[in-house]
Amino acid sequence: MDLRRILTPDYWLSFIKFDVVGIIGVFVNEGLFLLLLFEGTYYLYADALAIEVSILSNFLLNEFWTFRERRHGHVALRLVKFNGLMLVGLAVNLAILYGLTTYFGIVSGISNLVGIGAAFLLRYWLSVRFVWMKKEEESVVPVLAAEAPA
Repeated sequence: MDLRRILTPDYWLSFIKFDVVGIIGVFVNEGLFLLLLFEGTYYLYADALAIEVSILSNFLLNEFWTFRERRHGHVALRLVKFNGLMLVGLAVNLAILYGLTTYFGIVSGISNLVGIGAAFLLRYWLSVRFVWMKKEEESVVPVLAAEAPA
């Protein structure tokens, strides 16, 4: 990422908006997680479902608020990209939840919050880099091997 771009007001405004969306996502995630726990759902299943629901709500908020001026292409493609990339965050979140709860005896609600925080920065970078990049940035992204012609 170009340091000059990070220092621009537009970058920080989108980062702050992404933060606000993330905070809303925390409430969606933790609220659903605790509700599912209360209903007797196994904590790892509850967290996986809560994360996916928060990913979808975050996508909608980012799509129509945070990155609305960066949208191009089909919304379904952005949703698929966002969801796919966020699954990396899901893996980080679940690993931290499992590790802190199982090996360190930390309450799962707290472990989940730590996982959310750790996955946040990764999710922002992935979102800006691969989902809502500006049209002119597309030409500088390397072609993935799976997309290369055979």
